[in-house]
Amino acid sequence: MPVIDHLLANQTLRKAIWKLWYPYLTRKLHAEGVVFLNYAYETDPPMGIPLAPEEEPDRACVQLYHLVGAQAELRGKDVLEVSCGHGGGASYLTRTFAPATYTGLDLNPAGIAFCQQHHQIAGLDFVRGDAQHLPFANGSFDVLINVEASHCYPDFPRFLSEVARVLRPGGHFLYADFRFRDSIPEWDQVIAACPLTITNTQDIGAGVIRGMEQNSARSQALMDRKLPKFLHGLGRDFAGVKGSRVYNALLDGGLSYRSYHFVKPSF
Repeated sequence: MPVIDHLLANQTLRKAIWKLWYPYLTRKLHAEGVVFLNYAYETDPPMGIPLAPEEEPDRACVQLYHLVGAQAELRGKDVLEVSCGHGGGASYLTRTFAPATYTGLDLNPAGIAFCQQHHQIAGLDFVRGDAQHLPFANGSFDVLINVEASHCYPDFPRFLSEVARVLRPGGHFLYADFRFRDSIPEWDQVIAACPLTITNTQDIGAGVIRGMEQNSARSQALMDRKLPKFLHGLGRDFAGVKGSRVYNALLDGGLSYRSYHFVKPSF
């Protein structure tokens, strides 16, 4: 097993690596115009949401955001996305579901600069901030979205506490992420203790596998072009290409990928 795979098997080291990885990736991919950093999603038969021709190459990544964002009414709402990456999901959800405001927050300053340059849409704003210390007043948002990021957070319970704090009563938390088998009991325990009510949850692993397979060749080609060879193990894991650790874990049940819809009690 390559050295990088041994490092990625340790959850603490994974989080430290990702903190360095995201700014590096933004710099490497800036000229490529890569706006999605998440895995992907596809149904059988295909999901088939309408997209503009220029969005088609990112269809599977868009569809993961559509799945998560469509769980609650966004039209006319104040929406916060925590860990917005390169802003592709924020742009799509703003253009498709017409929230009153949509704020994308990310810890990566290079990523926020990229978003501000590439996504200039009315009502859409990007700010730098920490998921565990959200720079907003209590009750600032109707909806909070978090896609495939919380596995990187050093303190997941603190993040959920912050989600509950910045949501208005009756507000929605739309969430999707994964955990490897050894981390699932702790994940379940923290979610059960969360001060929000779960209204829906589903295992979307099969759809994520289909999305990964749809994107695999393109992701592998991009990695081959842009990353030094010693980082290919990390790149394959990050992109979820066929044969990567994450892809194989999804196939054999060593990883669970779920989506959730939470609501903050009104009382």
